[in-house]
Amino acid sequence: MPRNAGLLACLLTCALSLALAGCVGKPQGVAPVHPFDSTRYLGKWYEIARLDHRFERGLSQVSAEYSMRDDGGIKVVNRGRRDADGAWKETVGKAYFVERPDVGYLKVSFFGPFYGSYIVFELDPEYRYALVSGPDTSYLWLLARTPTLDADTKKRLLAKAQALGFDTSRLIFVAQGGAAH
Repeated sequence: MPRNAGLLACLLTCALSLALAGCVGKPQGVAPVHPFDSTRYLGKWYEIARLDHRFERGLSQVSAEYSMRDDGGIKVVNRGRRDADGAWKETVGKAYFVERPDVGYLKVSFFGPFYGSYIVFELDPEYRYALVSGPDTSYLWLLARTPTLDADTKKRLLAKAQALGFDTSRLIFVAQGGAAH
């Protein structure tokens, strides 16, 4: 083995570790909910609004279902209906707490060893609605336990997100009508 091969391998490993760690960062000013009760968070949530990303582009009737995994993590099942052809798209992932189980700061993966931040930074005391961020302000989801959310609550939550630097003018409000899923 060439003398520099070990050094190169070490540098590549470090670079990969830094890149992956950067994916579970927090946007400036966004603080995860504490205390957070994962058992109360489990179950079905409807996507009320989102900032668009390719992995959800063209989807309506989007929901997320959370359940416990045997390894202590959380199983994530995202589901949505493709607007183009009406077919259902489902993606299954896994999430783990980044800090402690009572802090709404998780890392989620839908493929391989790659994780992204899932930060619950606003949560109704009765766990009826939530604001969730990714690693930066280009990721935002407004979730609710029901397919709709009253206008006053929505306005208040979006004002909070905007004050934290999220571009709420780019939000997609998700159509939740149609066939049950």
